[in-house]
Amino acid sequence: MSIVWVVLGFILLVIGGEFLVRSSVALSFKFNISKLIIGMTVVSFATSAPELLVSLNAALSGSPAIAINNVVGSNIANIGLVLGLTALIGSIAIDKQFYKFNWPVMMLFSVALYYFLYNDNQLTGIEGGILFISLLLFLFLLIKRSKNNENIEKVDEALAITSNFKIVVWLLIGGSALYFGSEWLVDGAKELAKAVGVSDGVIGITMIAIGTSIPELAASVIAALKQERAISLGNLIGSNIFNIGSVLGITSIIKTIPVTEPQILTRDIFWMLAFSAILIPLMLLPKKFQISRFKGFFLVLGYSIFLVLVFK
Repeated sequence: MSIVWVVLGFILLVIGGEFLVRSSVALSFKFNISKLIIGMTVVSFATSAPELLVSLNAALSGSPAIAINNVVGSNIANIGLVLGLTALIGSIAIDKQFYKFNWPVMMLFSVALYYFLYNDNQLTGIEGGILFISLLLFLFLLIKRSKNNENIEKVDEALAITSNFKIVVWLLIGGSALYFGSEWLVDGAKELAKAVGVSDGVIGITMIAIGTSIPELAASVIAALKQERAISLGNLIGSNIFNIGSVLGITSIIKTIPVTEPQILTRDIFWMLAFSAILIPLMLLPKKFQISRFKGFFLVLGYSIFLVLVFK
């Protein structure tokens, strides 16, 4: 039965990703802002919802390792697995906004999370509040910087005349499909993992992290197939920032999250920092300012090595 839930969850997540991309492009026409910004706000909020629910439930039910590992593992999967597979579909161009603003902010959030956890082996309400307020500041600056400073790529012109009602319906369908799809996939994955005797920590950093990253994978792959590469990159970077700022931020505001498994600070979070940091050297290597298919393969290979080490 667990396999059925996994399959049904995946189908719903693909459908949800399709509707979110559609509504995101339509919104970019409505508000005359870049698709990159839409990807980092609307899509990122929706695709981060599964992580938020899983982490909150885990923290409240006495499984803090799952709460932290879910986010750390999801951020690793977003770059190693999702960005890697998206790049394998087709090279992704990198613009100035990425390395001048978005990437530094992602690294700042990642380093801040490591410091907060390393400092006292927990993420307190005050620290969570700092992360969440920083996220709101990031969104404000992001929108302010986006005002008419990027050209919107060629997209389906029919979306320019999409009604507000249809956009809202698409967002509701996309968000609902992503939510239920993630729930079913994660539940099925947990059953499968427990059947082979895997610990909660490993479940959180692998099965649940991959499960809650499926929305990002679905939205990014669909966007890449439609040549909406700006949304693909914006969605992933935005999702990593949202995961730390909103998922762990809100969860720790509600309840302090203690570090209960040493591997989080001795191994897992360093993989997250490494995958985030490596994007800059990858961007500067030939071909410059582009995540090519070869670089995508390199990211997927790195993620595969990470999984092997986790299960050792």
